[in-house]
Amino acid sequence: QVQLVESGGGLVQAGGSLRLSCAASGRIFSIDIMNWYRQAPGKQRELVAGVISGGNTNYVDSVKGRFTITRDNAKNTVHLQMNSLKPEDTGVYYCNAHIKRRLGGPSNAFWGQGTQVTVSS
Repeated sequence: QVQLVESGGGLVQAGGSLRLSCAASGRIFSIDIMNWYRQAPGKQRELVAGVISGGNTNYVDSVKGRFTITRDNAKNTVHLQMNSLKPEDTGVYYCNAHIKRRLGGPSNAFWGQGTQVTVSS
């Protein structure tokens, strides 16, 4: 009943930029937190960036100063602008959102299907 759909991945050379987008749809009352995770081959999934409904953001140290996360509360979307990309940024990027589907209800985590980002050296 809730779907997260990502877009914007692809292949880029080191130093280039990509912009990822994620749109949440379905039965949504409110979205507390929206995050981007990534998983590189052979590694655990890691939190890259997050943004709460009030706009405060957090980033993993390795992307600070290069990536920017933004959200549009009216459209239930979150974006990740990735600049100065490095080969080590390669991986599958997943959108994650903590969503309440009714007033007073619990906040549940939902995931997108993932989008591949490949940075060539």
